Amino acid sequence: MKALVYHKYGPPDVLTLKEVEKPVAKDNQVLVRVHAASLNYGNLVLLKGEPFLARFAFGLLKPKYTIPGGDIAGIVEAVGKEVTQFQPGDEVFGDLSGSGWGGFAEYVSVPENALAIKPANISLEEAAAVPMAAVTALQGLRNKGKIQPGQKVLVYGSSGGVGTFAVQIAKSFGAEVTGVCSTRNVDIVQSIGADFYIDYTKEDFTKKTQSYDLILAVNGHQPISVYKRALNPNGIFVHIGGSESQMFQAMVLGPWYSMTGSKKMGNMLQRANQEDLIYIKELIEAGKVKPVIDRSYKLSEVPEAFQYFAEGHAQGKVVITI
Repeated sequence: MKALVYHKYGPPDVLTLKEVEKPVAKDNQVLVRVHAASLNYGNLVLLKGEPFLARFAFGLLKPKYTIPGGDIAGIVEAVGKEVTQFQPGDEVFGDLSGSGWGGFAEYVSVPENALAIKPANISLEEAAAVPMAAVTALQGLRNKGKIQPGQKVLVYGSSGGVGTFAVQIAKSFGAEVTGVCSTRNVDIVQSIGADFYIDYTKEDFTKKTQSYDLILAVNGHQPISVYKRALNPNGIFVHIGGSESQMFQAMVLGPWYSMTGSKKMGNMLQRANQEDLIYIKELIEAGKVKPVIDRSYKLSEVPEAFQYFAEGHAQGKVVITI
């Protein structure tokens, strides 16, 4: 089968499209013929080995996982004898970040708990855009952010992969949502249901009188003290993505702010979770959430896709058709 392979950390051109051995489903695994995959920030970390701390999980001197790719959607080709949830012919989608990655290939064999049946009302390409970004948004809002109906929620970076899901998921919980984005992305943020938007090229959200019960920071570079000022008493700030300095502050200063005041501040790392994936599937089938796709690339064009994604201006998700 064809797969994108790399053996050293670096820029996108370290990836090579080559023939490798097709995997076989073990007793507890599902063999999936991959129809589409998508890019996430984790893919970029895996490729570049940056920030350096990530190498303790992905390989200190060289990549532990030689075929990247976390999100997939495809069709089950075979199942191991212990598999109970799927059968050949099922259309599935899933997050491989907790089970060895490997999605940028024509086939992948993974544990059944990495997958769920694809939502019936979207295509395989759309389904591939969902798993990591949508589950990240869900876990940030519900698990870490303790979102409640009627709360005022701010999503900073609302037009990207995680951000577009976060706006919609927050609305599904009954929150009032404000999205922060650039001028070119205002229409997208409005189309996915944000109640309000702030164009950061024209306005500074921290200088507005409005404050928020929950702030989800998906992008940006501001000091976290800026977000602290914009929180209501007992408000919660959740850092998911942004500059390395912002991430460091969320890890180090966040716990201090949380211990010395009523506002809670910290960061969150997404964990692959089948129950959460099924929850997202149900939201999509109910029409409450839809994936937003910016561009599609072929498997042979993944280096170009990475270059575009790394610029940080994708509107929604970047999908790879396989």
